[in-house]
Amino acid sequence: MTLDEFEDTPGDEAAPIDMLEDYFGARGWSCDRGGDDEIVAHVQGSWGKYELRGVWREEDRVLQFLAMPDIRVPDDKRATLYEAIGLVNEQLWLGHFELWANSGILLFRHAALLSGNDGPTLELDQAETLVEAAIDECERFYPVFQFVLWGGKSPREAIDAALIETQGEA
Repeated sequence: MTLDEFEDTPGDEAAPIDMLEDYFGARGWSCDRGGDDEIVAHVQGSWGKYELRGVWREEDRVLQFLAMPDIRVPDDKRATLYEAIGLVNEQLWLGHFELWANSGILLFRHAALLSGNDGPTLELDQAETLVEAAIDECERFYPVFQFVLWGGKSPREAIDAALIETQGEA
C-alpha cells in the first residue's frame, strides 16, 4: 500500500505503535517492533541515515518519538556541541535536540500526549506530523552539527552558515 492509498483508507486512527507501523509501511520503510510499546525504523535522509523510534508509555499516555541521525559526538567536542544544541533549540517550535551523555548520541525528541474515550489512539495526521517534523528538523540542522564537529566553526558561525536563506533560482 502506498502512502496515498493509506491516507484514503477509512478509520484513520489506531493504537499509537500500530499507527506508526502502518505509516512506516505505507512509506515503504522497514521497521521492527520491540513489543506492543516500541517500534524502530531506519530512513535514508539527504545527509545520512536516521533511526526513528516510537516509544509508547501507557501509564502516562505519551508517545515519545525520537529521530537519531548517525552522529556520535566525541568527548572533546561535547561542550561546543551543547552550545550549538542550545542555539538550535531556540529555533524550534516542536521538540528539541539533545545529547545523551553516556553514549554521545545526538538525537531529536518530541512527544504527543494522547487520550480518548475508547483508549488512546493516534490519528494519521498526528503520526505524519510526529514523523515528518522529526525528519525535517534533523535535515535542517544536520549541517550545523557537522560544521561544529568537523568544520571547525563556532556554534554561531555554524548556524549562520547552515540557515542562510537563498533568494531566486540558479
